[in-house]
Amino acid sequence: MKKIHLFAICSFILILFSFQDGFSQSTTVDSGATAWMLTSTTLVLLMIPGLAMFYGGLVRTKNVLGTMMHSFAAMGIMTLLWVICGYSMAFGPNVLGGWFGWNSANFLLRGIDESVSNGIPEYVFAMFQAKFAIITPALIAGAIAERISFKGYCIFIGLWGIVIYNPLCHWVWASDGFLFNLGAKGAIDFAGGTVVHISAGVSGLVAALYLGGRKSFKHLQIRPNNLVMTLIGAGLLWVGWFGFNAGSSLTSGLTSAQAITVTQVAAAAGAIAWVIIEAFHQGKATALGFVSGVLAGLVAITPAAGVVQPGGAIMLGILASLFCYYAILLKNRLGYDDTLDAFGIHGVGGIVGAICLTFFIRESWMREAATAADGSWTMWQQLGVQLSAVGVAIAYAAVGTWLILFLLDKVVTLRSTDEAEMKGLDNFYHGERGYGMINPN
Repeated sequence: MKKIHLFAICSFILILFSFQDGFSQSTTVDSGATAWMLTSTTLVLLMIPGLAMFYGGLVRTKNVLGTMMHSFAAMGIMTLLWVICGYSMAFGPNVLGGWFGWNSANFLLRGIDESVSNGIPEYVFAMFQAKFAIITPALIAGAIAERISFKGYCIFIGLWGIVIYNPLCHWVWASDGFLFNLGAKGAIDFAGGTVVHISAGVSGLVAALYLGGRKSFKHLQIRPNNLVMTLIGAGLLWVGWFGFNAGSSLTSGLTSAQAITVTQVAAAAGAIAWVIIEAFHQGKATALGFVSGVLAGLVAITPAAGVVQPGGAIMLGILASLFCYYAILLKNRLGYDDTLDAFGIHGVGGIVGAICLTFFIRESWMREAATAADGSWTMWQQLGVQLSAVGVAIAYAAVGTWLILFLLDKVVTLRSTDEAEMKGLDNFYHGERGYGMINPN
């Protein structure tokens, strides 16, 4: 009898320990949705080496590895930070007045070990979102390529992820985030217009202005070292973007089909619009212009992929290419050194997409918004919500990034030395050369 009692007590203790991480209740796994989300997670990860190739081909030969390392370093640093605290900060319940979220049970992802939500293991959702946390600071690197120290960059993106990205992600995508609950159905950001592209573009601009231009920026004509690699990188980004946008539906069904369609359409419209603008303005349609248009279209459709139809996607692609093209021309006139046009494409394209999507929202979404608002909800009301979200993202990213750079610059050398710029980042920081050539220039 005593053995039976002892067995019962031990069983009860084991049951308690099995629920110690948040008492999460498992539901049935939807294998179709899970398979799609696993695929989407892989596709988004593919975007990081794609971005490395895109950026790496645009810089000088002596800086190609150093530039690509910015993307790969983000894969390591941001993954670890996301597992340790990022996921909890982004999707935990409000703390400090909603500045960010926190759930101590999710420290090191302990609390989601057996959790299933909406048919998807929470591990899959966490890893899908981790890829967004990786690529966002990697985008910033394009604005400060060829002149930031590797150590300074690594520390900067870690702090930026904690202070800027995680709170923005919480505001826009967490169920109790204030932008998520703004207006009838919240600020529309299906896959990262504000959270990813506006924050990265604006932060890149601030960082570029803070660090100043490259030593040879105003004296030499700096040419890409390998446009073939840039085109391949752009192709990988285009493919990966299907996971980026369609995966954000978190389902394998109608919404993912709608998102993947408008993603393709906007990219194509952006590419064709850019080369037409370029042909009229410069008399030539360049390969770099084509892939720049692809990216502009993809960036603009990112916040809108769940609410617009193909006609709206075409318009967003065209508008993004138009605004991004002239933003880059303005950059050249103003003379600041956004090395690879991180703000010109991601910042401007994200702003265009997040605001202009308002004019192309499908009717079914507006009807749902009206129902949620207990009456009516107009396009102009949603425009106010979108403008508010864009304004918050710009202000928070700009001020926060400047503060991080200012304070970090007191303890770490952010700007590469004259010697490092002369030798090239590859040799100076990594002891390597991308192509093994004698002449590093």
